[in-house]
Amino acid sequence: MSNPRNGDTKPPCLPRNGLVKIPTQPNGLGSASITKGTPAVKNRLCQPSSVPAILSPALAHRSDLSIPSLDSPLSLATLASVSSPPGASLVGLNTSEGSEQPSPERLPGSPSERQLAVDEKILNRLFWYFSACEKCVLAQVCKAWRRVLYQPKFWVGLTPVLHTKELYNILPSGEKEFVSLQGFAVRGFDGFCLVGVSDLDICEFIDNYPLSKKGVKSMSLKRSTITDAGLEVMLEQMQGVVRLELSGCNDFTEAGLWSSLNARITALSVSDCINVADDAIAAISQLLPNLTELNLQAYHVTDTALAYFTAKQGYTTHTLRLNSCWEITNHGVVNMVHSLPNLSVLSLSGCSKVTDDGVELVAENLRKLRSLDLSWCPRITDMALEYIACDLHKLEELVLDRCVRITDTGLSYLSTMSSLRSLYLRWCCQVQDFGLKHLLGMSSLRLLSLAGCPLLTTTGLSGLVQLQELEELELTNCPGATPELFKYFSQHLPCCMVIE
Repeated sequence: MSNPRNGDTKPPCLPRNGLVKIPTQPNGLGSASITKGTPAVKNRLCQPSSVPAILSPALAHRSDLSIPSLDSPLSLATLASVSSPPGASLVGLNTSEGSEQPSPERLPGSPSERQLAVDEKILNRLFWYFSACEKCVLAQVCKAWRRVLYQPKFWVGLTPVLHTKELYNILPSGEKEFVSLQGFAVRGFDGFCLVGVSDLDICEFIDNYPLSKKGVKSMSLKRSTITDAGLEVMLEQMQGVVRLELSGCNDFTEAGLWSSLNARITALSVSDCINVADDAIAAISQLLPNLTELNLQAYHVTDTALAYFTAKQGYTTHTLRLNSCWEITNHGVVNMVHSLPNLSVLSLSGCSKVTDDGVELVAENLRKLRSLDLSWCPRITDMALEYIACDLHKLEELVLDRCVRITDTGLSYLSTMSSLRSLYLRWCCQVQDFGLKHLLGMSSLRLLSLAGCPLLTTTGLSGLVQLQELEELELTNCPGATPELFKYFSQHLPCCMVIE
């Protein structure tokens, strides 16, 4: 999407999936990715740099320095006249121990200008305006900048992503040597995502990362061959882990969960692991009394499993996401609402057997809900929206993507919800212009997604300018969204980000 400022395109800070790929460096440490922790962080990292005017006027007007636009990730590096050595990583997470970096005395300009360029008080303020990619570049400018940037406060909310092939250096003899992770420890990373690793790789990581025993709070394993034994060793050795994610790991079994899960874990995510079924939920419910968040994508979990949660979990668990749990029916919803009455976030996305009656049970029993996701539930109709509007008075976010039976009548029910801030109606193919009129009085709405709604016209969409408090409007693949309409929105909704 174009940046309205000067017509420049958005700099390549982060892709839409929130990952930053770091090209390989000689010491192997650069070949990592970084992922953000929250949407707010993602939004900030994706924004072009907006650097405050605290640079020296003398530096700003030097005719012998080529100063590029500050939108460029390399702007300050260029300002310091530092050229990267051949083959060096553009945005490496670490630098080789032997790599030479300029000292402050070698920076251009007068002594006062050089002093300003390394003033830690100024740098500590300045570096907040840069994305993760840009910080990686700036850390290579000089030792003074790296010393400031390697403070843990600049990396909070970011998670390094390490692939198995990036964890080793190949020695001249052909043997493999595990890379040094000291650079990550200096910046205080307390969460990691390991991709494609084995039991041995995890043991090597534990032995080589200085903070692994107590300092790592979050671990994510994706597409890995970890077994029951590896899972048990990891959770036994890494005693600080309270958040665990297992995705696409098909070699551990339910027995491994019984032997390894520890009561200190408060958040667990399990997805695309073929050996997970009802007995896994039994292990989770019995061994994790302090569980606050459970994200589950398991095709073989049935209604019975949702009755396993204990009374304490009913008090502590506030987030439950059951994504594509195809075997869950309304009977499972009955078990869930009685086992976990204090939920504030619930997702039944892809639970295709849940009907309006299941939604009625949710609305009547989970009055504390603030976020509800019913996307890809093809049996949901307007009646379900009536139940939601009548009983869920605290609801702030509602996701109805691909609920193909929802019509304008359903939107009329939602129009009475004064607390609703985010409404997703992607590919709701029966929603028409008349339905949009019901939304125009919802002054609380801050985000509205109408992507892929084929029946909405330019005339109907233009009425959305009445939602003056709207902050984000998504119209991707919406036939009625014309260039003229976007221009109209830019004039009448200046504070709203319209996604084309």
